[in-house]
Amino acid sequence: MEKREMKDLEIKEEHPVEEKKEEPEEVMPVEQPIEERVRELEAELSESKERYLRLYAEFENYKKRVQKDKEEMLKYGTEPLLQELLTVLDNLEMAVQHAEKDVSAESLLQGVELTLKEFRKVLNKYGISEIEAVGKPFDPAYHHAMSQVERSDVEDKTVVEEYRKGYMFKDRTIRPSLVAVSKKTEPEKN
Repeated sequence: MEKREMKDLEIKEEHPVEEKKEEPEEVMPVEQPIEERVRELEAELSESKERYLRLYAEFENYKKRVQKDKEEMLKYGTEPLLQELLTVLDNLEMAVQHAEKDVSAESLLQGVELTLKEFRKVLNKYGISEIEAVGKPFDPAYHHAMSQVERSDVEDKTVVEEYRKGYMFKDRTIRPSLVAVSKKTEPEKN
């Protein structure tokens, strides 16, 4: 039998057979019980839901606040302008009182001119300016033609007369000028 064992050893040496090494199995984490995991997920969902509801409530409050601010701005936005106009009103009242005491038309005229100057100053402060019309080319964005006048001394479609002043508010026309526009006269044929 020894011969046989020797022979087996020789065969093994000539043809070594790979021996299977037993590797330790991968260590799998022990999973939490399903009920515990479900409770954790429900708690997380509940927390997320509460956070969402708080954010939603904050957003709704923000919208209401912005709407209220907007309404107040529309309601009271002209207050500074009106305060400035009260000064003009005071000047007009003083001019009338002064005119009642002193019948001189010249002093009344001076008072009205000063008041008009103050009034224009207030309007300019708030971005309102007059549209220059006479002598300018007709532009329907700034002028409203009321009539056409035949003139040979000016270019065609030029504003030659202003019936009512027009005004701009910053870069927007709030009232176009009412004007008369020139029409070039054709030379008479004899």
